[in-house]
Amino acid sequence: MVENEGRVALVTGGNRGIGAACAAALAADGQRVAVASRGGEAPAGMFGVRMDVTSTESVEKAFAEVEAELGPVDILVSNAGVVRDTLLLTMSEDAFRDVVDTNLLGAYRVAKRAARGMIRRRYGRLVFISSVVGLSGQPGQANYAASKAGLVGFARSLARELAPRSITANVVAPGPIRTDMTDALTDAQRELLVASVPGKRIGEPEEVAAAVAFLASERAAYITGAVLPVDGGVGMGH
Repeated sequence: MVENEGRVALVTGGNRGIGAACAAALAADGQRVAVASRGGEAPAGMFGVRMDVTSTESVEKAFAEVEAELGPVDILVSNAGVVRDTLLLTMSEDAFRDVVDTNLLGAYRVAKRAARGMIRRRYGRLVFISSVVGLSGQPGQANYAASKAGLVGFARSLARELAPRSITANVVAPGPIRTDMTDALTDAQRELLVASVPGKRIGEPEEVAAAVAFLASERAAYITGAVLPVDGGVGMGH
C-alpha cells in the first residue's frame, strides 16, 4: 500500500516548473492531486482548478471545487508566486504591493482556507515554497525577498498554532533551479549563476519536489516549523 494513499493534495501554481514537479511527486506517492493556477491548466491525469490567490473569493471557489471532486484537502503546497524585479529607487508601491499580495498574502489566503478543514480532521500538511533570496537577500528583489522571508515567520507561527491538531507547517527554500526563468538567461548570466553554487550546477524542479513530498508524508510527522534549503549550498549560514 502506498504511504498516505488517497490523501488529497492541492498545489497552487502547479501547472509548470517547481509546482508541476511537486504535483507529480505527490501523485507518485499515491496522493490525489489537484492543481490550481490562474488559467486552470493541470498536468495530465490531475484535477485542475482556476485560482487567483490574490482573491479570497477565487480561493474559496477553487477549494469548493476540489472538495466536491476529490474531497477535503489534507496537503497544501503553497507555491504560487510572481516577481517584479527592479532596484528600490525605481520600485513603485504597486510593484512591491503586487508581489507581497501574491507571494505572502496569497499564502495566507490558501493556508487559512485549508486549515479550516484540517483543524476539524486533526490532520494536515502545509508546505510553503520560499526562496534562498528570502534568507540572503538579492539586489533588485527587495519586494520578492520580503515576501519570501515573510513566509518563514508565517509558517513558524502556524507550526506553533496548529501542532496540537497534528498539522505541520514547513518551508522549502529553493536556490537556483531550472525553470522557464533560468532557461531564458544568456549563457553569461547562467555561468555567473552556476558559479555562485558550491555544487556548480543549477538544480532541477524534481529535487525541490522530493523535499516537498517528504515534508508532506507521514515520515515528516515530527517536523514542523522547519526551513529546508534545496539550493546546492548557496544559502549556507543564512
